[in-house]
This record gives sequence, C-alpha cells and structure tokens, in this order.
Amino acid sequence: MDGVIAPSTSVGGVHLTIADLSRSVEFYEAQIGFTVHRRDDRTAWLGAGGPDLLILTQSATAPRVRGTTGLYHFATLVPSRADLARSLRHLTAMRTVLQGAADHGVSESLYLADPDGNGIEIYRDRPREQWPYERGQLHMTTDPFDFDGVLSEPSHAGDSGALARGTTIGHVHLRVASLPDSERFYVGVLGFELTQRFGPGALFVAAGGYHHHIGLNIWESAGQAPPPPGVIGLHHFELRLPDVATVEAVAARARAAGIPIEETAEGPLIRDPAQNAIVLRAT
Repeated sequence: MDGVIAPSTSVGGVHLTIADLSRSVEFYEAQIGFTVHRRDDRTAWLGAGGPDLLILTQSATAPRVRGTTGLYHFATLVPSRADLARSLRHLTAMRTVLQGAADHGVSESLYLADPDGNGIEIYRDRPREQWPYERGQLHMTTDPFDFDGVLSEPSHAGDSGALARGTTIGHVHLRVASLPDSERFYVGVLGFELTQRFGPGALFVAAGGYHHHIGLNIWESAGQAPPPPGVIGLHHFELRLPDVATVEAVAARARAAGIPIEETAEGPLIRDPAQNAIVLRAT
C-alpha cells in the first residue's frame, strides 16, 4: 500500500562510534556473547553467526557528549526465554553491571551499557497471542522482571555465553527533541504504524504488527540539539526493506517531504528531525 512501510521491514545493523576498538570488542564478545565476524584496524563487524548486527568503528579522539538527541539503546532480540536465561546467567557469572530489568508485557528485558555508555537491551518476545491489549490498543508495561521464572528455564550442558543463532536487532530506541516532529517523520513519511503512546514522553512505531521497531523519547532530550558529527555514540542504523523497489519508494516519500538524502554504498541515508541517521537497505 502506498505510504505504508513494508510489513517485513526490520532493523538491521547498528553502527556505533566507539573510543577503543579492542576494549569494545572484548566487552561485546566476553560480556554479551557477540561473535566477531571480521575486523580491521578501525572497525569490527559483530553478530551471532548470521548477518552483521553491530558494527563498531574506533575514533580515539571522538568526544563524548551529554544532553543531546541520539541513541537511547539498541535492543538485541534473542530467540527464546531459555536464551534470555542463558544471557542472564552469563552476565551474572561475568559480574556485568545491569542498569535495570523489566517485564513489558510483550517482552522481558535486561538493560546495561557498554564501556562508552551506549545503551543496550537484551530481550525475548512473548508470543503475539500473549501481548496485552486495552480497548483494542497494544499496552506495553513496565512491570518487575521475573528473575526466578527466567532462571528456572532449563540450561544445557555445554551452554556458553555466546548469543544464540537467530539473534537479531529487534529495535532501536532513540532520544529525540520533539515527539510530534518524530511522529510525522516515522509515521507520516516512512510509513510506520504508531503502536503506542507511552505516557507524555515516548511513543513507539512498528511495521507488520510488531510491538515496536523504533522507540522515541524526550525524557532527557526535549528541545535539545543533535550531537555534533563524529562523537561517541550512534553513527547510523539500518532499516532492512524487502527489495530495491521498496527502498526507492521510501526514499521517494522522503524526497517528496523535502528530506535530504545522501547516497552511500549501503543505500540511501536519511536523517530524522533529531538528526538520527538511517540507511535504507534492500535485503
């Protein structure tokens, strides 16, 4: 349908600028369980044995900034509750500091940060038929995490801390300056569905009936400027679309809305009103 993003749209690789490549690779391998797919002097491509999920590029002189728009967290989606239990056991064994944990009704989530302060979520989805609705609308919650229940999931001899094959980037959550401006961009231009307004400070959008592919909040960034180029944090993330024609259709809607497009080797790059960068890629 014209103006509606393809139902199979998903989040692809998340590209981060970090200060020390060796330190970050060690963290993501040892603490989180990512696998290094390949690496050069400045960049490492990580995942779970399938597509690249996390791309880390070193910039030793890049500053860290606060009080701007940008990444809130990227969310690593594991295939099952047993896989989430395996991650939790491994994080505990490694004495990794968690920043939080929550039951969102649609999912169960663990929260932490990498050595540069980039936010990370590790989560598993509940089956869609179990998602909570109120008056026909999706109703994500922030309830206590069931540590005992998750840890009661069976473990298996030989379980390692590695992320399970089939792990993906489920969503990204962004700091933005204005929710109305962001809604006009993600819903009105890109064609996502608005799935939930979460209080006065956040909203969630998705494709294909998912709970959210993009989270947007103004909790600490309302009215704030974007970060200057080249700082520590999110460089861009990928939206994976089913084919080249679909990429071109989304890019055409952006052009019609007066949104500049930068052509890159990966695909068209566009920026939301908070200047968070998105590359449109055909799968």
